Amino acid sequence: MNVRDIPVRTLSDAPTTLAELAGDKAVLVVNVASKCGLTPQYSGLVELQQRYGERGFTVVGVPCNQFMGQEPGSAEEIQEFCSATYGVDFPLLAKSEVNGDGRHPLYTELTAVPDAEGQAGDIQWNFEKFLLDREGNVVGRFRPRTEPADPAITEAIEKAVG
Repeated sequence: MNVRDIPVRTLSDAPTTLAELAGDKAVLVVNVASKCGLTPQYSGLVELQQRYGERGFTVVGVPCNQFMGQEPGSAEEIQEFCSATYGVDFPLLAKSEVNGDGRHPLYTELTAVPDAEGQAGDIQWNFEKFLLDREGNVVGRFRPRTEPADPAITEAIEKAVG
């Protein structure tokens, strides 16, 4: 099964897939949290959305509360925080587990992909990023401390959008 076809739920709990959310766009899937030291990365993710959105790209945020309870809010609270604080206008999925026995099937597929150092496996922390090309192939994995504006990410997005 293509990663883009794995069933997911939107933040408002509607069933969908990345293919339905993004069409034929390249997608940066990011596990996000509102109360994390890395939360300011939302600004960079919004900038990526603005910079590349019209070229066939979207960010998709996946709220996760597995790392020290840093995403405790309800769907409504998450949506309000993201839009009011950072102007998030990209899709957000329902809160999901990214590691462990309850890991969402999307993350079962994503975590099988190694990062630039050849390391696959569990998500290290909030704001780990996976870039999918238009066909749904994972073409980049970027660890949490890699800022959205990092050249490794922007160069990979440039290649993915063509």
